Amino acid sequence: MITAYLEKAGCVVPTVPLRRRVRTVLIGLIAMLIGMAPAAAADTRPAEATVADGSTAVARARVAADVLMSSYDPVKAWFPSSWWNSAVSLQTIGDYMQRTGDRRYLPQLDRTFEQNKGTFPAGELSSDELWGNFTSRAIDHGEWWALNWIQAYDLTGDRKYLRMAVTIAEFTYEYWDSTCGGGVWWDGERTYKNAVTNGQFIRLTAELHNRIPGDKLWLARSQSAWDWFVGSGMINSSNLVNDGLNKDCRNNGQNVYTYNQGLAIGAALELWRATGDPELLSTARRLADAAIDGGLTVDGVLTEVCDAPDRSCSDNSKQFKGIFLRYLMDLADTTGEARYRAFVATQAATIWERDRDAADRLGARWAGGTTTEHPNAFDWRTQASALSALIADIPVPAPKHSLGATTSPAQPVVMPASTGTTKVQATIGVSVTGPASEPVTARVTVEAPDGWTVSPSSGEITLNPRGSAHPVSGTFPVEVTVPATAENGHHDVSATVTAAPGLSFSTRSDVLVAHQVDFDTGTVDERPWLWDADGSQSNGVQNRFADGNRYFVYKFPFPNDTTTARATVTIDNEYVVDVSPDGEHWTTVLREERRITDGSNKADQVIDLTPYLGPDKATYLRVSDSYPDDGWGGRVYHVTATAD
Repeated sequence: MITAYLEKAGCVVPTVPLRRRVRTVLIGLIAMLIGMAPAAAADTRPAEATVADGSTAVARARVAADVLMSSYDPVKAWFPSSWWNSAVSLQTIGDYMQRTGDRRYLPQLDRTFEQNKGTFPAGELSSDELWGNFTSRAIDHGEWWALNWIQAYDLTGDRKYLRMAVTIAEFTYEYWDSTCGGGVWWDGERTYKNAVTNGQFIRLTAELHNRIPGDKLWLARSQSAWDWFVGSGMINSSNLVNDGLNKDCRNNGQNVYTYNQGLAIGAALELWRATGDPELLSTARRLADAAIDGGLTVDGVLTEVCDAPDRSCSDNSKQFKGIFLRYLMDLADTTGEARYRAFVATQAATIWERDRDAADRLGARWAGGTTTEHPNAFDWRTQASALSALIADIPVPAPKHSLGATTSPAQPVVMPASTGTTKVQATIGVSVTGPASEPVTARVTVEAPDGWTVSPSSGEITLNPRGSAHPVSGTFPVEVTVPATAENGHHDVSATVTAAPGLSFSTRSDVLVAHQVDFDTGTVDERPWLWDADGSQSNGVQNRFADGNRYFVYKFPFPNDTTTARATVTIDNEYVVDVSPDGEHWTTVLREERRITDGSNKADQVIDLTPYLGPDKATYLRVSDSYPDDGWGGRVYHVTATAD
């Protein structure tokens, strides 16, 4: 039925570049008629911005996108433990590919589409029961997937993605009724009409109209949904969007979440493209202005309610700000207004300077800051959210040249011996894009703390770019020598990479010097010791667990003069603990044989690590699930380890 509908509508899809040229021309004509700037076809940054600035923005986004995709599960073809967040993260990767021209992650998009379009029982993909075609009782979840598949269609021109988006939109429309005068229900039980579900629906239906030649059906639905949304009262007197309606069909006064505000901007903007109605564009601007002029910011930085130092964001709300930035980027590109570009640039710079660790992981609090009780969270959801700001900061069109760099290991641990030195092998990774006819010679300069040495401290690496679709990478290995007198704490080994024309990028390794192991799980203190997180999860301080066939591994690089070592692990539920001298050959030292799912067996377990010291005196400790069939694997709270 969907295929027939598309063909009846004359959906002979032109190539993506042609479609974009047509839409850009139409928007420009409409803009001139209403006396405003046309859609941005080029960068609208201040005149003093240089080519290198845009190139750095591309490189930063590429580094962050690669970190995000390192969490993608190629087996299940999604981001583990969250269904709708996976859709938003994949759309963010689509935004990145569309913005930069880097097409390396198209296979993952398609793998997710083909592998996950069927039915799944509840819990299989950390969701309600999935009814097929990316739908479930959670109506808004399906809409996130529909928006993602339209993005995939824009990237590839493959009509199967557009057909899927139509299928999901038809399913969603079944939950539109006359309660409260209209609107789509948030859930299959029809208990709540809210901003997110209807903001998505307006954007989705307008996007369908703008991609299906001759369409009238989706445009009519989009216009009706917008009229209802504006009349519902969810947009308050401050031009901020509250969460939804109460049982009396009035604004419930609940939090103004950044993603609801962003979706309202995006909905108005896409419907404006469909109709040319200047009031829609004016509304999008009012909503954006209300947010960035203090309604949703603190000191100029976009801030979610849960970003406060005395609060922690849920896994869902970790991604809200990125959704706002996606649609503010659209508004900035469309209007060309400098104030929107400046706001985007502020977010990107703040994230990179205050909310990024040495492993280039981006956190939940874009302004930075952490507390013991409510630490700043770093995971793939926060990565995807902050990545949207970095993507928005890339000029249009993206520069052909870019230069990026990373350091591996990014957060090594050194446990010095009583005398002598400890050597750390590190690699500076360099990536470039540029015309295929122009080799790039990058100069690498490495600096270490006083009393440490780096060899070599400088050198060059030459790479041959192949355009933007597939960045070319190379490595520059170095050896860092740490003296026995190095003080406990964090020490930076930094590298700067430069190349013509005027390109520069900096990276660092955050070396932790420690004489003993002592950390709570779920904190930044845990990260340097976490050798392999696999598919484990952490839901707050003193909480890391591995369910099913997942596991996590800690590495303890004891001093090279170690003779004995021991660890104490606070652990509960259905655990298996294995120890290894090399990270490959394992011996089980602890196993919970009982089926315990309530934490009642929580205890400090002492493990003698001496028999498992490796040739370099390192020891690896792995935690997994003793009963993988019921999903209550080992949960660790605190770890200590010492050596003699």
